[in-house]
Amino acid sequence: MKLKFPLSVLLLAVPLTAADAPVSLDALVDEAVAHNPELAFYTAEIDAARAGIRVAGAAKDPELAVQAGHKRTRDSAGVLAGEGTAWSVSLSQTFEWPGRLALRKAIANREVAHAELGLARFQAALASRARTLAYGLFAAQEKAAAAAEVAERFRALKETFLARDPAGLTPLLDTRVIEAQELALQRRATEATLAAHAALVELNQLRGLPLQTPARAAGGKLVFHAAPALDELLAAARENHFEFRSKKLELEQQGFAVQLARNERRPSFTVSPYFSRESSDSRDSTVGLGLSVPLPLSSRGRAGVDVAEARRRQAETAVLIAQREMEREVIAAAQTFAAKREETERWSPESAEKFREAAALADRHYRLGAVPLATYVGLQTAYLDAVDALLDTQRETLEAGLRLQLLTGLNFHAVELAP
Repeated sequence: MKLKFPLSVLLLAVPLTAADAPVSLDALVDEAVAHNPELAFYTAEIDAARAGIRVAGAAKDPELAVQAGHKRTRDSAGVLAGEGTAWSVSLSQTFEWPGRLALRKAIANREVAHAELGLARFQAALASRARTLAYGLFAAQEKAAAAAEVAERFRALKETFLARDPAGLTPLLDTRVIEAQELALQRRATEATLAAHAALVELNQLRGLPLQTPARAAGGKLVFHAAPALDELLAAARENHFEFRSKKLELEQQGFAVQLARNERRPSFTVSPYFSRESSDSRDSTVGLGLSVPLPLSSRGRAGVDVAEARRRQAETAVLIAQREMEREVIAAAQTFAAKREETERWSPESAEKFREAAALADRHYRLGAVPLATYVGLQTAYLDAVDALLDTQRETLEAGLRLQLLTGLNFHAVELAP
């Protein structure tokens, strides 16, 4: 029985034509950042927060009140002396205590800062994720192509053995070994193909394209640069770490909320000029000015201050917790990146190609009978293991470097693509 290798996997090993030229990692990242559909959510959040500033800084609208009725006038004997209309017009304007509108506007400004920070955080995380997915797509395609290449060798070798109708125990066992290796490689290539498809689907979502849009990521040598000293990383994180900055903004906002709660204990006052006219047996006109002030008889104002103070203390604690988590994350990310970078430096740039040449050489000489089966199988497996190890190590180093840059906000060129 002849085993057929999936066409979708074999196609990954076919040379590219001009119509399906690979796309560089930077181009894929730029496209994801520019066309991601989720950006509209954060821009709308900023627009809503800016509209809130206009509402917070505006005084209350005046109120117009109109009253109309019918008036009858009788003398002391109860005799109707006259009747007519009675109406009045008043205009009321509430005035806030000085400084209250400024405090509300300051709180609204922090909402805008929150929204802008959310957009910046999303864009940074989006660029990091897109770059990781783009390289993951390239790595999966390379793994699938290498597995397809080796599987094709085993398939051709198996068909050659079967065509000879081998007799004897040793040729039969060799054929079974080759068949088993072909099955294992088929599974390995299928898994790599599925990983490439999964990365492509997510990458297309980030790019705002149909999920099945084909794309091939261009490869290249990744160059990893050393991170700055830990003290410099921590200092930068205290200024640029998104979650820590968000907690500090919340603390500032709660500080203004406490001041606003104290200010609101002083009552607002309403001025109401009015004009009224009554007509019955005579015509009376009245012009006046009213003033109304709420009486702070309840403890609502003091309770509002206590609530705001409690929220401020919570915000202070949240800042301390966020700082501890930030420092722990930065230290862990720096150590991971340093270890992964040191591991990548131990790899020779030509390691995978040397194993590939050795695997091809072993295939030719095994057919001539100059190489035993164990050496042949070992070299083919070593070639695939070397490709997987190299690509996985580079991907892990890439993820660690991008995460460290995301945490600190420092673009120290952790990862560059060599021309």
